[in-house]
Amino acid sequence: MVRYGERISIEDCIRVGKGERVEAAPGARERVERTRERLSRWVEEGRIMYGINTGFGKLASTRIPGDKLEELQENLILSHASGTGNPLSPELVRMAMFIRLHALSLGYSGTRWEVIKLLEEMLNRGVVPVVPEKGSVGASGDLAPSAHMTLVLIGRGEAFYGNKRMPGKEALERAGLSPITLEEKEGLALLNGTHFLSAINSYAVHESLKLCDLADVALSVSLDAIEGNLSAFDPRIQELKGIEGQVRTAENVRRILEGSGVERGKRVQDPYSFRCAPQVHGAVRELVE
Repeated sequence: MVRYGERISIEDCIRVGKGERVEAAPGARERVERTRERLSRWVEEGRIMYGINTGFGKLASTRIPGDKLEELQENLILSHASGTGNPLSPELVRMAMFIRLHALSLGYSGTRWEVIKLLEEMLNRGVVPVVPEKGSVGASGDLAPSAHMTLVLIGRGEAFYGNKRMPGKEALERAGLSPITLEEKEGLALLNGTHFLSAINSYAVHESLKLCDLADVALSVSLDAIEGNLSAFDPRIQELKGIEGQVRTAENVRRILEGSGVERGKRVQDPYSFRCAPQVHGAVRELVE
């Protein structure tokens, strides 16, 4: 079980992407409900708040009537669900859902707890929105991908359930869930964010670190094959530089080759590509980490 609502890590995101269940940290619900109560009170008082009772962008100065606030949030989602391309993998979409779920649970976005709970249940019951791979506008937000994700919450769009693609409402029903109606602020809170970029970057970092480890394994096997000289991997040499990545690579090679019989090697010096591998591999590892 992976917990949201407190500090999360790349590894947490990877675990959720691979199918692990999620749960809220203690205190998350109270934070969310406290903020929502304050927002609802301000709406009742008639305070003018961008994206809640006003239009968006150039229509920011346009006041929206109280009986149109829910429609405003739904229209925001519908108007931005314009992504193109092949669907993102369910693993990446689950990671993005988890990141957005975590952000909302911190209590700064003004959503109801019901919105967060539905996202949680979708993750735990295997409902994964179909999200086209193209449509993000970078730091300004993953607008189109987020809109496609949110469509399923309101019973629209498409989703994967049981490895089958189907209408979003049907996927919810099969999982024993019901769609929600977005209320004030909630469409905006679900739309604005970089959770898809964060998911993709998290996956890239995770896979890159695996490649760093595999590169050290390949180096070790190659050294064994050429009966290489391990003197270039002496820890005293690596520690003089004080570069952590370099030290780590040399440690990995020594550990992998321990007991293999490779130590002094057949040559005084192996080719540069072997002798300088800790500096090269280590620099890449530090960059990724």
